[in-house]
Amino acid sequence: MDSAYPYHYPSVESESPDATMDSVVHPLVGHMMSPTDPDNPQNWPRSRKIYASTVAMAFAFAVAFGATSLTVGIQGVMQRFNVSMTMAVLGLSLTLFGIAFAPIITPHLSERYGRSPVYLVSLPIFALFILGAGYSSSFGALAVCRFFAGFFGGPCLVLIEGTFADVWSAHSTVTYYSFLSLASYVGAGCAPLVLGYIVTSKGWQWTQYVTLMIAFGAYLFGIGVPETYPREILRSRARRLGHNIQLAKAQSGVTLAEMAETTLSAPLFMAVSEPIVMMVTLYLALNFAVLFQWFISVPAVLALTYNFTLYQVGLAFIAAIVGALISTLTSTLTEHITNRRAGCTSTVASLPLEYRLVPAIFGSVGLCGSLFWIGFTASPAINSTVPIIGTGVYVWSSMSILTALVSYIFDAYPAKGTLSALTLMATVRIVCAAWLPLVIIPMITGLSGRWAYSVFGFMAAGMMAVPVVLFMFGSRLRSRSRHAGHMMSSEKHTRTEHHADREMQMGSRHA
Repeated sequence: MDSAYPYHYPSVESESPDATMDSVVHPLVGHMMSPTDPDNPQNWPRSRKIYASTVAMAFAFAVAFGATSLTVGIQGVMQRFNVSMTMAVLGLSLTLFGIAFAPIITPHLSERYGRSPVYLVSLPIFALFILGAGYSSSFGALAVCRFFAGFFGGPCLVLIEGTFADVWSAHSTVTYYSFLSLASYVGAGCAPLVLGYIVTSKGWQWTQYVTLMIAFGAYLFGIGVPETYPREILRSRARRLGHNIQLAKAQSGVTLAEMAETTLSAPLFMAVSEPIVMMVTLYLALNFAVLFQWFISVPAVLALTYNFTLYQVGLAFIAAIVGALISTLTSTLTEHITNRRAGCTSTVASLPLEYRLVPAIFGSVGLCGSLFWIGFTASPAINSTVPIIGTGVYVWSSMSILTALVSYIFDAYPAKGTLSALTLMATVRIVCAAWLPLVIIPMITGLSGRWAYSVFGFMAAGMMAVPVVLFMFGSRLRSRSRHAGHMMSSEKHTRTEHHADREMQMGSRHA
């Protein structure tokens, strides 16, 4: 898709980079380049693809690390500014609230300037506000800096989806989404692991200083990142060759009214009119809300129940990191096995879109079970390893569900509908992730940990039906959608044609 999010278009022949005409017109689609165009990111050498993808992961890692970093220094923030724990947790929540604007704004920035400039401007401004947070002399200043750090860092977490879709084939959507999700999950999980010992000896400000160092390192690594957005590649090439170029209208809109419709009014309309979008949005909202409350509840529970030090709490997050790594492995293997059994090792032409939901079906069982597991085993009578492993199972389940559901939405709707759906899903889940950490400690105190997590467990049990229903009836629901119905009849032909072109192209390159 144009702008920040991915969408897999049928291939369209475009003019070669050596064209000599004065005007090059691409009237059919938003950005698709010819499958034989050497400037097409999917035709790049593998080393260049990996570099562009790794840079996107490094930037996302830095922002995710910064988002959760302050949770390690909550006690220090409470003492330094004489605020309650709920107020101190705002350091996490305000950052997430800032990030929540990214899905709405980033598509329009990416459409106008390409991906690389947004990456290279977003991360330094994020770093400046992180520096300001570390030097804050009042809680108000800390809160403002953390919010704007999230606001300006958020595009790095959104653009990565578009970058991966630019350079990797559609038949590996679940695989590449699992890898781009890994950057955010591991980045968030590494903050308590890395900072636990440092904060104990240096103070809470070092949560921000270490984040600054990581952001600086990521920026140096990525300063040469190539542009991957096909529309911007075409525009840049035309300018370089002195040609005029007329591209089809951007799916994200051109005027302010069109942009507002695509990322504001249309997502709200889909939230109440599209059953698929409604179900996925609610499930991911629960998923992310519980995911981010672990950064508040795990330190509190381990300290009170098992007398863990801050350093030991950090080590407990190794389970979460391992869970994310295993999810990447299992989602990738599931897609590979599913494609092979369908006879689609190099194409998804005959593979129904609903097969992308398989990791979510398994993950939904783990998500529900892990919540009861943790709630009923976090007790002095039971070894601390048991609930810690439970958090790893939750993270595996969470990431598997996210990878499968978002990968499904990628191609469930036409370009504009996909952009609106992904905007809604991302914004809602981030807002919920920001809200629950503020109330989780009072909830555990009032209900007890056992019943607090049982509440989430029962909610997750109800949500287990979502991937199953979509797997069984998703195609029928899409055919009845006002957004997707008209593309259903030609979906198989389009996908077959696209991947046949890709197969011929790859065969000629290796001949």
